Amino acid sequence: MKPLRIVFMGTPDFSVPCLRSLAESGHEIVAVYSQPPRPAGRGQKEKLSPVHAYAVDQGWPVFTPKTFRNTDVQEAFRDHNADVAVVVAYGLILPTEALYAPKMGCVNVHASLLPRWRGAAPIQRAIEAGDSESGVCIMQMVEELDAGDVILEGRIEITRTTTASSLHDALSALGGKLIVEALDGLASGALVPTPQPEEGVTYAKKLSRDESELDWALPAQNLERKVRALTPWPGVHFTYQGHRFKVQEVSFVEKILTAVPGTLLDDELLVACGENALRIERLQRPGKGVMDRKAFLNGFPLKKGTNLAQTSGTKGL
Repeated sequence: MKPLRIVFMGTPDFSVPCLRSLAESGHEIVAVYSQPPRPAGRGQKEKLSPVHAYAVDQGWPVFTPKTFRNTDVQEAFRDHNADVAVVVAYGLILPTEALYAPKMGCVNVHASLLPRWRGAAPIQRAIEAGDSESGVCIMQMVEELDAGDVILEGRIEITRTTTASSLHDALSALGGKLIVEALDGLASGALVPTPQPEEGVTYAKKLSRDESELDWALPAQNLERKVRALTPWPGVHFTYQGHRFKVQEVSFVEKILTAVPGTLLDDELLVACGENALRIERLQRPGKGVMDRKAFLNGFPLKKGTNLAQTSGTKGL
């Protein structure tokens, strides 16, 4: 099969394995689009996105428009004379003029099993909701968000140890494996895109710092999933005596309770929840680094009967 002329559109590290796979497959990368460089670090020096940096290393032309609503940007996009555009976590909405400019249109690599978890944060929402599996869908892009026909999909199990970081990396690698097969099959006619089911559509709303607080009145199972889903960003915390304690890792403990939610059930950070309990395994208090439970308690002992929902007062922070 003749190599495809591909425009690649992506920004974060999640996108890089797909770009690398396409390049190694023998297809031609004619242009790369990414979000503009952003100020980063203490010096606020502009930093290239992971996709941009990789493209520069490979010698590909990089385009960083702030919007695709500009007619000049759309014209430049058409001038690439691409067979297909591959979009992986790009971060800009493509208007109709761009979606249908390449001969085969635009193909998206989406980190969920569509139609479940369309939208901004499918990886985190799948874990938070207690889904048993996630995956990658390669789909034909249309004007409606994440609603296009699916060309190819792959699945990955979500276990009790799956975190947002581990699932991110697994799905990123899976997308890199699937995208070449999907494009080859689409171009040859071996794969026919399948419409998404009308039932089962859910939307993965954007992550927000406003959802970071742990509510001990909720079931422990819900809170355990929340910690795995929202770490490292936006992070999860509880507020005790006016100070914010960041929680990095917890374990679920099945336990019949009579204690008020937030109460420590022993001297080892076992916390009563609305149902069952959580053992805090790794956490961080203000001004300190992340510690495991034992190291934390050596410097900041919290005894059985303490209620972590206490929001006022001080304790040597």
